[in-house]
Amino acid sequence: MTTPEITIATSADRDAVVGSLVAAFVKDPVLRYLFPDEDTYPRYAAAFFGHLFDKRVHRSSIWTIGGGASVAIWEPPAEPPTPGDGSPDSGFAAHFPADVLARVQGYDRAVHAALPALPFWYLGVLGTHPDSAGRGWGRAVMRAGLDRAAADGLPAILETSNPANVELYRRAGWEVVDSLSEPVPTWIMRQPLVGNGKCPRSADGRRWREVIG
Repeated sequence: MTTPEITIATSADRDAVVGSLVAAFVKDPVLRYLFPDEDTYPRYAAAFFGHLFDKRVHRSSIWTIGGGASVAIWEPPAEPPTPGDGSPDSGFAAHFPADVLARVQGYDRAVHAALPALPFWYLGVLGTHPDSAGRGWGRAVMRAGLDRAAADGLPAILETSNPANVELYRRAGWEVVDSLSEPVPTWIMRQPLVGNGKCPRSADGRRWREVIG
């Protein structure tokens, strides 16, 4: 079966992208720490992902596939990386009560403090709607951002709070460079460059594209 085309998201993709991410992260440890209430999770998560989308879409750093079914929201290095981007601007803050906003901003500060000071591409969000899981689309949109990072001669950084994802990312060439125990156990991972901007190899010598593609 042919893989659909990977595209750079535009504002027209907002609803589809946000809907996919709300569904994809319904059991994610960080999202459920931030928004633990079942009744309000869909609304708060939609506001959270919508804010991230709006902050990135004009930078052409959001890759999608399958009409927004799978999405990677990347942060280019030209501006300071903002992992949760929980900055207290009025538009963002208005969506949340004070206790929820405090959790969002607290997690954002904790992760931001653990990130390296040197320039890098930051994979802020990678998610696939459950209805489209298992097709390799998440790997494809992640790869698009890694190719951009390699073209810029820069490493890539992500963070994950899901222990199962750590080994999956390791097999894809990522390495753990730091971790947080609070407010949610979180691993900071780096995809380094090898030689002349080439993708790194996995532990068994294959390039990461062969491992996860």
